[in-house]
Amino acid sequence: MSETRSDGELLRAVAADGDRRAFEELYRRYAPWLTARMRSRCADAGIVDDVVQETFLAVWRGSARYREDGDAAGWLWRIASRRLVDALRGAGARGRLRQTLARLRHRDEASAEDRVLAGVEHGDLAGALVRLSPELRAVLQATVVDGLTTREAAVLLGIPPGTVKTRAMRARRQLREALA
Repeated sequence: MSETRSDGELLRAVAADGDRRAFEELYRRYAPWLTARMRSRCADAGIVDDVVQETFLAVWRGSARYREDGDAAGWLWRIASRRLVDALRGAGARGRLRQTLARLRHRDEASAEDRVLAGVEHGDLAGALVRLSPELRAVLQATVVDGLTTREAAVLLGIPPGTVKTRAMRARRQLREALA
């Protein structure tokens, strides 16, 4: 009968000895959970799979250090959420906007959002989005495109909820001015 090791014991074994079995056990415990959480934040399964792999690769390589006083799941989530933000920033606002608009065009019934977007020149909207700072675009991505709450966006982006609200307000104001 094998003894089940705690998360902390597994992480120490990976960090100290490069224990492959400990790493595999940690992966089996957390990869499905982390994948499910990431997929609720990002619709692109390819990006999510890459983020989960990069998260565990960081654990294996030791570039992400675990503090024994913390929760392993929370620690893995912080690594993964930062990697997701980086991946989404790397994909570029134009590509995400094109994908979103393409999905909107293929719906059977137009929603209120569809009708508003249909009334706006897509090039003007894309240009206005590109002119936003990366920080403001990341907040819009998290709250509008991904549909996260302010609190969830704050966790994903690693900033306080108040900052999410302020940046969202600033982004909306800048978009209104650019499209007026």
